Amino acid sequence: MIQDIVDKIRSLPPLPKSFAEVNAICSDPNSGVGDLANVIKSDPMLVANLLKIANSPLYSFQREIKNVLQAISLFGMSTTRSLITSISVKKLLSVDMEPYGVTPEEFVQVSSLQSLLVTKWYKKVDAKKTDELFLAALLQDTGKILIADEVVRNDETYQFKSEIEVAIDIATVERMYVEATTAQVTSQIFEHWGFDEKMVEMIKFSDNYDDAEELRDYALALKILKTAVPINSPLSERSVTMALAILEKEGMDQELFLDAIEEIVN
Repeated sequence: MIQDIVDKIRSLPPLPKSFAEVNAICSDPNSGVGDLANVIKSDPMLVANLLKIANSPLYSFQREIKNVLQAISLFGMSTTRSLITSISVKKLLSVDMEPYGVTPEEFVQVSSLQSLLVTKWYKKVDAKKTDELFLAALLQDTGKILIADEVVRNDETYQFKSEIEVAIDIATVERMYVEATTAQVTSQIFEHWGFDEKMVEMIKFSDNYDDAEELRDYALALKILKTAVPINSPLSERSVTMALAILEKEGMDQELFLDAIEEIVN
């Protein structure tokens, strides 16, 4: 990885106090949705972003979600914790996704789509792994923010964007320009912030899941998700076909995956 990106990761500020408080409450068996709601309500930015997510078309709740308590009750504490983590991370990182050919909103949409897909898919594959995969899927593209920043700084936005638009393997383009992939950068960001080692490792090995040892299933799932929902062509026919090819190679049920996609798009 080039030194400029390493230096940027090392200089990242700590996550906000509300992030630590949310994690503490969600880890405490004696805490409930009311305690979590009180912490979130103390940060207006968290409130606005959580309600924006809750009312997005992706989740298709049957009524408008007007307050934090409603949102937590519908999402559950575990999913809310993951969403707050994602909001906190993106709030600290300056987001200019022009090199990837998407707006910040579209970038968030791709991350949300990956996390929603893994929820629909993995509850039928191995439900016990769903919560961890939801958070990892939601965050695994975070490294693109620093990669995009480096591409802009080097005045290579046009060339990089042209390559990304037609890329079958985005990681190959990233290596060409910044000598690192999103998986490598993301895992280093979260290692810097002291995230759970298991999540760091499953993201780190998502490009090379055979090297993930006991976390292979998690890394493989993340690879399938980002293959089906890449930033340049999420859930396109080509992307889904490539994801199905990995499922077939690994002897996994393709129909369960296709059913999960159908739940989302219909």
